[in-house]
Amino acid sequence: MEQSIIDFVGGKRIAVVGVSRSGKKFGNLAYTELAGRGYEVFAVHPEAQEIAGAPCYPNLAALSGKVDGVLIILPAQKAIPVLREAAAAGVRNVWLQQGAESAEVMAAARDLGLNMVTGKCILMYAQPVRGFHALHRGFVRLFGKL
Repeated sequence: MEQSIIDFVGGKRIAVVGVSRSGKKFGNLAYTELAGRGYEVFAVHPEAQEIAGAPCYPNLAALSGKVDGVLIILPAQKAIPVLREAAAAGVRNVWLQQGAESAEVMAAARDLGLNMVTGKCILMYAQPVRGFHALHRGFVRLFGKL
C-alpha cells in the first residue's frame, strides 16, 4: 500500500469537504462511514450549520483543533481553494476522491507540498474495510485497478 494512503488512514481526525445538505451525495456517505469506523469526522460546507444532526463548519479554518487529513469530494474546479486552506491550516494529508482531481489540482498540491492520495476510494482503505469495498480492494490487489 502506498505511504500516502497509510498516512491518511492512520490519522483519526478527518475533515470531509463535500457533504451536502440533501444528504444524498457521496460526501455524506463517506462522512457516515468514516464515523462508523471510529474516525472523528468534521463536515465542511460553506453554508450549512448542521448536516444530519452534526455540526457543520464553513471552512477548515473554523474547525476546533487540527485535523490529520482532509477528504475532498468536490468537482475539480472547487478543490484548489480547499488545498490552500489545508496548507494554511498545516494539514499535509489530503485525499482527493475520484472526480476532484485534474492537472491543475495536482500542480497546486505539488506547489503546496501536500501528501496526496488520488484516483482511489477512501472507503476501500479506511479500516475496517467492509462490504463491496473489500471486494473492490481485492480486485485492485489482483489486477492493479478496478
